[in-house]
Amino acid sequence: MNRKQQGFTLIELVIVISIIGILAAVALPRYIDLQTQARVAKAQGLFGSIRSAAALARANCMVDRAVNAPPTCTATGGTTNMDGTAVVMVNQYPDATAAGIIAAAQLNATNDAITITPGNPILIAINGATTAATCRISYAPAAAGPVAPVIILTATNCS
Repeated sequence: MNRKQQGFTLIELVIVISIIGILAAVALPRYIDLQTQARVAKAQGLFGSIRSAAALARANCMVDRAVNAPPTCTATGGTTNMDGTAVVMVNQYPDATAAGIIAAAQLNATNDAITITPGNPILIAINGATTAATCRISYAPAAAGPVAPVIILTATNCS
């Protein structure tokens, strides 16, 4: 008699389920770790963006002071124009406000999935981290002088 196989045996099903379980046990921790690494990379990218925006705004302010009479950017305040946006300056660097460094870096809380907490310093936290204080960038405005602003990256625990 020729008998055709009509399905899988119980042993075959148990082996396939076991293999899927083993793969899931190995892949899940790696997937969770990838999310943490992505948040750290995002924090590092935003940190670089903020540092670059502060340097570009300062350079723009210095050019404005050298070329324009009267300049819109002064030694202690004023504004500078970056891509059509007036960036509020303090001591020739962007201020720690939404109209200052946030405008200069062109950050958007919704589109960039970040939380911006106003204050001195202004805090930019990466959304999704368990503890926001361990995955954020702080920006304190430039002191008189001009002395460069204090920009601190904290990415010790972005899980």
